Amino acid sequence: MAERSARVGGLTLTDDHLFLIAGPCVIESADLCLEVARHVKRVADGLGLPYVFKASYDKANRTSGDAFRGPGLREGLAVLARVREEVDVPVLSDVHTVEQAETAGTVLDCLQVPAFLCRQTDLVQAAARAGKAVNLKKGQFMAPWDMEHVVAKAEQAGAENILVTDRGSSFGYNRLVADMTALPAMQALAHPVVFDATHSAQQPGGLGTATGGSRQAAEVLARAAVAAGADGLFLEVHPDPDAAKSDGPNSIRLDRVEAVLETCLAVWEAVHQ
Repeated sequence: MAERSARVGGLTLTDDHLFLIAGPCVIESADLCLEVARHVKRVADGLGLPYVFKASYDKANRTSGDAFRGPGLREGLAVLARVREEVDVPVLSDVHTVEQAETAGTVLDCLQVPAFLCRQTDLVQAAARAGKAVNLKKGQFMAPWDMEHVVAKAEQAGAENILVTDRGSSFGYNRLVADMTALPAMQALAHPVVFDATHSAQQPGGLGTATGGSRQAAEVLARAAVAAGADGLFLEVHPDPDAAKSDGPNSIRLDRVEAVLETCLAVWEAVHQ
């Protein structure tokens, strides 16, 4: 089978070396993003892992209308541009509308189509037309092989550098399950496949007015996904998850990142001997 690869900024992400997408769920401040990016990049560089920074400028699908959403498009993109310049790392964020995609494409190295919106043809193709890499997240409601159609939409609009990310599947109310057989199924689409360990450990709406989750489960799922053959990992991390403004329950503590990645890399090396 041909190599699965995608160019994101100055990095080539391939199936022959584990790579990482990580950052806080939402942009709470420039200082937080810079702190997380610098720490994770130092760890990733030490382990030889290609690293893409991720943070959302707008969380458009929060459980409650009163929840913190982020700084918005223009202020958020300015923060992400600063992270890329000061930390020397590619940046990724999610887009929610066709109008956002064009503007975001002037700054981002990778535009992410959220799982809830992955069947929205206009959005997928607008993200593709931005001319940057695209990360297509599998909907919680979709079979992994049905991502073939999402990928085809992006390719039809000119996308050449595509990532496909699994983030768990709906399993009853307020529950997700991570099906590790989804990873090889999506690798048949011939693009790098990422496993989103922290979102897969969510309990959507589980706290009533917010989403719950388990950061301990996220670590377990990350190891399992690497063992199952994931090409890359997606992790939401925060210096103080209990105080995070979004996805705190399932975010990994910043001071745990190195240990988590060391273990995952050891698993990856064992599987790929």
